[in-house]
Amino acid sequence: MNKQSLTSTIIFALAIIVASLLLKQGVVEFKTLDRSVAVKGLAEKEVMANTVIWPINYSLAGNDLTKLIDELEAKNQAVRAFLALHGFSDEEISVSPPNVADKLAQPYAQLEKGQMRYFVMSSITVYSHEPEKVRHALTKVTQLAKQGIAISSDRYDAKVQYIFTGLNDIKPEMIQQATEKAREVAEKFATDSKSTLGKIKSARQGQFSISDRDSNSPHIKRVRVVSSVEYYLVD
Repeated sequence: MNKQSLTSTIIFALAIIVASLLLKQGVVEFKTLDRSVAVKGLAEKEVMANTVIWPINYSLAGNDLTKLIDELEAKNQAVRAFLALHGFSDEEISVSPPNVADKLAQPYAQLEKGQMRYFVMSSITVYSHEPEKVRHALTKVTQLAKQGIAISSDRYDAKVQYIFTGLNDIKPEMIQQATEKAREVAEKFATDSKSTLGKIKSARQGQFSISDRDSNSPHIKRVRVVSSVEYYLVD
């Protein structure tokens, strides 16, 4: 082997060694970067409802439809007077057309002894941004019962709905809290595993949920969000 060939062989061998070292270092770095920890952070906040929908439903039965409608209108006026007494404006009150059912409207229908032919239902809805007014009025609703107005409360469409509409105002703060909670968990994991917490590899904000704090306090809402964050771990 001449001198030139020997030199070429040595250079080629050194190149292979250097390439192997670089490749090995690259694999080590890749594996280091691939080490990560995925954690979740929870943020919760209690807020007061700022909107309320109160359906006021009651029904009448009889055989004289004209008299029933007159009685219904009189009772509607009594309900409106009750609501005005408790601070509700006309803009917060809407009255739906009466729902009339005729038991003889179906072919071959017959009335049994003692049955009433007509069934009339009235629906008045209160939509307000002052839930406390509704809560106070509900404690005085027996005043309507004394006037012969029996308000339905066990129907699914007669439940008072308390709503919180200010989610956008508290979102940034809650996302920050959830992210901080996630980082606390990740740092604890990194410490226990004798590693150092690196940069964020990925992050995902969960959906916000709004629920009643409990069945007895539907006007108090619990807002909840979970953030999922994955961090790199560095030795």
